Amino acid sequence: MQNFIGGLFRFIIKLVLTVFGLLLALGLLLLALMVVVLSFLKALATGKKPAPVAVFGKFQTFRSGNLWSGNTRAAPQADVVDVEVREVKETMGKNQLPQDPR
Repeated sequence: MQNFIGGLFRFIIKLVLTVFGLLLALGLLLLALMVVVLSFLKALATGKKPAPVAVFGKFQTFRSGNLWSGNTRAAPQADVVDVEVREVKETMGKNQLPQDPR
């Protein structure tokens, strides 16, 4: 008799925890759906691209292979200008402002 009551008690606890887990998952799914719908409504009101569309557009950019592939060509190098090095000496005191050279 005790095995039957113990088994029944374990079954009821498993059933209750399963129902709570399903309710939690359903609640989170509904919350995510509500955020997406509100994002699309905001996009319609402001005229900007919806956030989920923008995010998946960036995924398409990464997926196309343009970002990390070795097929990219280097940009042409700009002209390099050498600059004469000179030492800058501090001639101002702590309370003085720098003079405008203009």
